[in-house]
Amino acid sequence: MSGGTEPGQAPRDKGEPPRPGSVRPTSRRLLIAIAVLGVAIGVTMVKAIESGGGVAPAVSWLTLVAWAFLAALLFAAARNTHQRIQVRRERVEPSRAVFLLMIGKASAFVGALCTGVYAGFALSFLQAMGSSGPRNRVIMAGAAAVISVLVVTAGLLLERACRIPEDPDETP
Repeated sequence: MSGGTEPGQAPRDKGEPPRPGSVRPTSRRLLIAIAVLGVAIGVTMVKAIESGGGVAPAVSWLTLVAWAFLAALLFAAARNTHQRIQVRRERVEPSRAVFLLMIGKASAFVGALCTGVYAGFALSFLQAMGSSGPRNRVIMAGAAAVISVLVVTAGLLLERACRIPEDPDETP
């Protein structure tokens, strides 16, 4: 991912397309749109399952642990990549850098969708919070949505860590 301009070139406008071989940072607007789509999917799933006489699935503790573990791995990868590329200015194999960049982008997209789906689940049971069953579903789905936001954040940090340092002359 490109972080700066070529030597001897004027800085580019933000509206200008990226140079060949570079990737644009993930759009926050796109992530919000994906999360809103996820909310619609989550609410629709619960209504469809319940209108068919079924019981909507609940979010388990294992789901929360798995999402938290993924977020921790992504944060660790982002920190390690940032240290290598931005701080120590080490050269990273291009295939590894692309792999990390795509993992970061994919994590942000999937995390945004799951944030919305879990929020939609929570919203579906919000009106029946008086009972212990719906209350537990709202709490667990809400916790999963929050942890999914951490996955999005870690994915964006990993993506940002893959940027080429501003001064290409300083890289070995």
